[in-house]
Amino acid sequence: MTTDSHPDPTQAVPASYEVALSELDSLVASMEGGQLPLEGLLAGYRRGTELLQYCRSRLEAVEQQVKVLEDGQLRPWPST
Repeated sequence: MTTDSHPDPTQAVPASYEVALSELDSLVASMEGGQLPLEGLLAGYRRGTELLQYCRSRLEAVEQQVKVLEDGQLRPWPST
């Protein structure tokens, strides 16, 4: 058993947006630290793109669900 503090880049879909964001932050920090071998950087990049895609899709889904009750009608949340 290893005590590697880096997330496993072969993990499946994150449990939540917050978990994905935390893993992505950790992954970026480890990659920027310059301590990963080339194969680790490539695996980290791949996992990072998966996490980023997951986070974007969750944010888009939430944006579609957020509505504001205004004058008796549900309207999309105004983007600013």
